[in-house]
Amino acid sequence: MEEEKRSKKIKVYVPEYAMKLIPNFIENRERDIKTIESSLEKEDFKTIERIGHSIKGSGATYGFEKLSEVGGVIEESARNKDIVKIKNSLEEMKNYLDNVEFVSDQQS
Repeated sequence: MEEEKRSKKIKVYVPEYAMKLIPNFIENRERDIKTIESSLEKEDFKTIERIGHSIKGSGATYGFEKLSEVGGVIEESARNKDIVKIKNSLEEMKNYLDNVEFVSDQQS
């Protein structure tokens, strides 16, 4: 059941003007994941909070409301120093990025 969930593509309708920006946006989110993982090892919650806030703000701009939601959870979890919740949110973010499919909103 869990495997089915991971393999199902998630369609996200992106504004036409933003389509060319998506690869860089995704690359930055993957970099954020690595930075958060490394910050967790150091218990650097300020950096994690800052990155979570950034993800929360930028996700919806590109049509990724789910990333905004996850970013908000990361931000709040960093404030509360909740390592388990941060790790769970990172896994959710990775799975989302692995399964998201970008479609121009003009094709909908």
